[in-house]
Amino acid sequence: MARKDEGNAKNNRLRVKLRSYDVGTIDQSTQRIVDVAIRTGAKVLGPIPLPTKTEIFSYQRAANNDKRSFEQFERRTHNRIIDILEPTPNTIAELSN
Repeated sequence: MARKDEGNAKNNRLRVKLRSYDVGTIDQSTQRIVDVAIRTGAKVLGPIPLPTKTEIFSYQRAANNDKRSFEQFERRTHNRIIDILEPTPNTIAELSN
């Protein structure tokens, strides 16, 4: 059975996935990407915030002193997705720089 062509819109999509430990940095980067895409005439969906991944690490403070004394560290990874629909060659060139 032949596969039915679902249209040109699905094939002309550019998905940008961003990950960062800092919220401010990822928000600035997503804003720049959205501005470039809009300025070059592409349609933009997003930025879509994904769930933040939190990792907690516990380490013993002193090797031989107190076994009940632990330090805890936390690392949060923030994720965003931006879908650029119908990107032009100018959009791709601007985003590559």
